[in-house]
Amino acid sequence: MECPILVWMLSLNRDVTTEEYDKCYNLVRECSPHARISYDCTSIESFRQIISQMLPLLMMRHRRISRTKWKDCETPNGKHWIEQSPDDMPPEKFLQSMIGYHLTYENSLCGMVMTQGRQRQVINIGLGIKQLCVEPRGVTVAAYAESFAHKLTPLEMTFVSPELGDEIVLRRLCILLSLKAAYIKAVGQSRGFDWSRLEFNIPNESARGDDHPLQGWEFRVFKAQLGVQRGGAVIEEGYQCACAFFRGTKESKFIWHDNAKDLEAWVQFINIDQMIKVIPKLTA
Repeated sequence: MECPILVWMLSLNRDVTTEEYDKCYNLVRECSPHARISYDCTSIESFRQIISQMLPLLMMRHRRISRTKWKDCETPNGKHWIEQSPDDMPPEKFLQSMIGYHLTYENSLCGMVMTQGRQRQVINIGLGIKQLCVEPRGVTVAAYAESFAHKLTPLEMTFVSPELGDEIVLRRLCILLSLKAAYIKAVGQSRGFDWSRLEFNIPNESARGDDHPLQGWEFRVFKAQLGVQRGGAVIEEGYQCACAFFRGTKESKFIWHDNAKDLEAWVQFINIDQMIKVIPKLTA
């Protein structure tokens, strides 16, 4: 199945004004009414939701497809895909023109993963993001990892054993959590899904669900580094990211991207200024 994966990552690299919030809110209300986001210009959570919904608009604009020429569709379990107008398009091309996508965000990073093909192929795609930091600030990495024990299997807990050192434990924990989040969203599971039903054996590059192998999946793992302006200073933030996509192959496959150059072919990074600058073009 030759469905290419593309990712858009948007950095919330600074605070926004009420005027900027209003521009974004009005755009989403006009162009993505399915989003149904309540107005609250004082809420960063509201802004994350709004600007995430702008990513499909930006993606379609880059593809030079007018907003009147496509519609957003949704499966009963909340999986989204974009259906383009069949006008002036041969039937076989129309069937292959569906765009499956998933939106997510964490703290200063909003993301969208997408692919194109037949509708039944493209909807099983998900993106997971987990910031490489402890919460609340000041707790030990060991205590932070232990707080996620209910989402991990006994085997996974051995991968985040305290004696491995804080840096390794934190990175492995975030890899596990971002992979699980990506898979759960790719299959359209609800918020109440038991994450410990999934097991990712990182050294063996294998995955299981309810103790059965997860076959046919492609998992891509990468990091994102941001410079975020907070209170007059630029703070460095790191995020562990993972994509999950069902390709229907005999085996599952893990792809690791360890440097920025590896990502250039399929991951696009933008920031708030770039997004707000193109707002007038996104309604066209």
